[in-house]
Amino acid sequence: MNKINQTNSPYILRNVRLETGFLYEKEEIVATKTALFDIEIENGKIKTIDPAKETAGNQHFNAKGKLALPAFRDMHIHLDKTLYGLPWKAVFPKNRTVKDMIAQEQKIIPELLKTSVERAELLIKLLQGYGTNFARTHFNVDPTSGTASLEHLLQALDHVKDSFGAELVAFPQHGLYYTDSTGLMQEVAKWPQVDFIGGLDPYSIDGSIEKPIDFTIQLAVDNNKGIDIHLHEGGESGYKTIHYLIDKVLENPQLEGRTFISHAFALGSMSKKDLAYTAERLAASQVGIASSVPFRNMMMPFTELRNAGVRVYTGNDNVQDHWGTFGSGNMLQKANLAAQLYGYETEFDLSRCLRYATNGKVPLDEKGNIEWPKVGDEASFLLVDASCSAEAVSRISPVAGLLNKGNTVTWDLEEQL
Repeated sequence: MNKINQTNSPYILRNVRLETGFLYEKEEIVATKTALFDIEIENGKIKTIDPAKETAGNQHFNAKGKLALPAFRDMHIHLDKTLYGLPWKAVFPKNRTVKDMIAQEQKIIPELLKTSVERAELLIKLLQGYGTNFARTHFNVDPTSGTASLEHLLQALDHVKDSFGAELVAFPQHGLYYTDSTGLMQEVAKWPQVDFIGGLDPYSIDGSIEKPIDFTIQLAVDNNKGIDIHLHEGGESGYKTIHYLIDKVLENPQLEGRTFISHAFALGSMSKKDLAYTAERLAASQVGIASSVPFRNMMMPFTELRNAGVRVYTGNDNVQDHWGTFGSGNMLQKANLAAQLYGYETEFDLSRCLRYATNGKVPLDEKGNIEWPKVGDEASFLLVDASCSAEAVSRISPVAGLLNKGNTVTWDLEEQL
């Protein structure tokens, strides 16, 4: 696993199972129809998709009926400060505030930075083994880390540039003003590799909703970045922060579609009326939600948000770090957990739950028409031991292969030259 095979030469992936439609009984979807295909790949793109047949001449691989699914995308993770790769260690005792964790980080970050490049690479390989080829990763920007977390993360990503992609979020984990990270944030915002300006609980950490949000908005606008703010606060301050951010995005239309709230726990405790109003405004401003599934005992209203047209992204967040114990790195497990939590168990509903792993992409649309893959698509997908996406979600099917832009990343399939 995780041996990269780069090639620009065309090759054929034979006997790939693709979904072709839904099977109905009395207007109810009862199964998913599939068929075997040969997929020709060239220069990182899908060149042809033809019914399976015996082929010869070109380099090719035999998928042996494994099901192809869109590559998974982890839309909220911290690659820069994982403990993965170190001896096992569960989180410290409970009842820890965010400020308690900031104090803990100030003690342990200098030691963690010594091996952060190697551990980030190990974590990326773990994600790839579960079918993920892309992540939105936050990296610490704070007086203890300086710019080292970013520098080390860029080294790790450069080492896997042919097999893994990422968006980077500059994250003031220790607060903008609580530990005076504004100068560092202004510095890293100018780096071309940084895609988003982050933030953290403006009221409870920095004592104001407006001042930190205004700083973040201006920094994003001045440097043509998006925004992705951690908001753990519930209650009134959480509610007000969400709506203040929406107001500022509407004042700056260039941020619409490029602004996200990570976690947004206040949504989980709102009344139905407040949630409906908030979801409507999130959709109108194109402010998305990115979160893990679930976060401890917090049940987020993902269904209501999606029904209102809000983009809902998911990720592992913690994969064995000092903040959380249970992150596995497996996005298909996240889709399975969402299905269990929200009561999705029919063929159709399980197939829709795949979106939690793929950042929205599914093989079939609501009517059973083929949405993916199509000729010309990027050749980034995985192969699983399952008959359809509903089964893959339900059984958390093992990954047999992963392609990233035509490069084979993980591979347990028969190779024939």
